[in-house]
Amino acid sequence: MKRLEQKNCLLIVTGSIAAYKTPELVRRIIEVGGSVRVVMTSSAEQFVTALTLQAVSGFEVRSDMFDVKAEAAMGHIELARWADAIVVSPATADYIAKLRIGHANDLGSAICLASEAPVLIAPAMNQKMWTDPSVGENLEVLKSRGMSVIGPGSGLQACGDIGLGRLVEAEVIVSAVSALFERGILAGLEVMVTAGPTREYIDPVRYITNHSSGKMGFALARAAREAGARVVLVSGPTTLDPLPGIKTINVVSSGEMRDAVSSNIKSADIFIATAAVADYRPEKSALSKVKRGTDVLNMRLVPNVDILAEVAALNDAPFTVGFAAETEKLELFAAEKLKRKKIDMIAANLVGEPGTGFDSDDNELTVFWDKGVKKLERQSKQQLARELVKLVAIRYDLFASSR
Repeated sequence: MKRLEQKNCLLIVTGSIAAYKTPELVRRIIEVGGSVRVVMTSSAEQFVTALTLQAVSGFEVRSDMFDVKAEAAMGHIELARWADAIVVSPATADYIAKLRIGHANDLGSAICLASEAPVLIAPAMNQKMWTDPSVGENLEVLKSRGMSVIGPGSGLQACGDIGLGRLVEAEVIVSAVSALFERGILAGLEVMVTAGPTREYIDPVRYITNHSSGKMGFALARAAREAGARVVLVSGPTTLDPLPGIKTINVVSSGEMRDAVSSNIKSADIFIATAAVADYRPEKSALSKVKRGTDVLNMRLVPNVDILAEVAALNDAPFTVGFAAETEKLELFAAEKLKRKKIDMIAANLVGEPGTGFDSDDNELTVFWDKGVKKLERQSKQQLARELVKLVAIRYDLFASSR
């Protein structure tokens, strides 16, 4: 099987002597089914020609931030949307520092900021530069943001030194790119994901809701598809862009979400409930706007159906994964929810902390299952989703073999 089949790989080539190896890397990615587009820095052009990389990739090599031939003359946005994975190879010490700081003054670094695709960094530099503490610190920061690093290797360098700093071989980089997707771990399975909030209307203009951007659910839907699953996404109201290749059912209320789940759950092997479904709804919703007055307004709330517990109680229930957003006693409350709802796994996080949870692009999770727990460290929600999908795939295999 071609490991990167139908995957779009954007290669950013920076100014290292090791850039002469990049045509071979392009060729190897194409051999295993990927498509490659190349972006070069001005320094990289001193070591390998754009013509060579265009010939092996089949695409025009790009280097200009604003390209009149690109979509809206904004090449960094066009390529950021195109890429399923970004590979910075070779990555110089200077470019690693640029990515760490968040500069966007060349096409490659702007793409890295504008894209949600996973980023793989393949360092190449003099052995003394590699051992400088600043390089290691910069890479640790990038890894904490969800980027991956492969290499460097050790050996004779162009400057005559011997030691760590050599760009790893092309086949090693290709394997590392493939690992970004864990392609096939959910192949042949159907995954249903719920995401976003629900709205329970008081009147035509007011509603009760839960705080949720939908980002974690959308990231999980994307990660499950990357892992080879057929994905059905049931989403409450969000401002997020639709996900290509994923069947999406848009709903508003908890009742609509329940109906969408019930209508599609029979074919699902895995159900991941990230949606922040409102626990209660008004017993009666006014047909016209309730006018402001001076009297106290009393409103009776009734509980909504627990969609996750309802799915878990099905006779032939799928592998069920719940989410718990807590403000305190994370382990206690998550374990109680796991048991009470009789689900197979629960991913819990503390909300209200700076930089994680609601609306943030980063998050961290503690995942619980029967007699097991695993902490997934803070990282981008997309990378976190990939880590959770790996764990779900492992637990699903045990679940399926026991039935």
